[in-house]
Amino acid sequence: MEMQFEHMLEKITDFIRAEAKTETIMGEPFELGAFKCVPVIKVGMGFGSGGGQGDDPKKGKGTGGGAGAGVGIEPIGFLVTKDDHISFVPANKAHGLSAVFEKVPDLIEKLAKKQRETAPA
Repeated sequence: MEMQFEHMLEKITDFIRAEAKTETIMGEPFELGAFKCVPVIKVGMGFGSGGGQGDDPKKGKGTGGGAGAGVGIEPIGFLVTKDDHISFVPANKAHGLSAVFEKVPDLIEKLAKKQRETAPA
């Protein structure tokens, strides 16, 4: 029974490794003008197992076992870089992902203004 549990745990771990990636949950890193944005996630997992065997004169011999696993994956925000500045934009309920998208017009406006200021006359 020990080998079956180890095999099952290996399969579960392989599945989590394949699926619990930022790209799977929130997408690939992207660029927005001069800004580079990298999605960030939080992953939590738990495993549990149990087994036993017994010998009862009335019921006979027996063995049993079980296992379970749980995974929680949550997008938590974006790392945003521009030149040598790095900041974190949270995606929690207080700010929400909408806060990121609300800033997009301001970012575009700032980029356009910067380009106008640095453009040759």
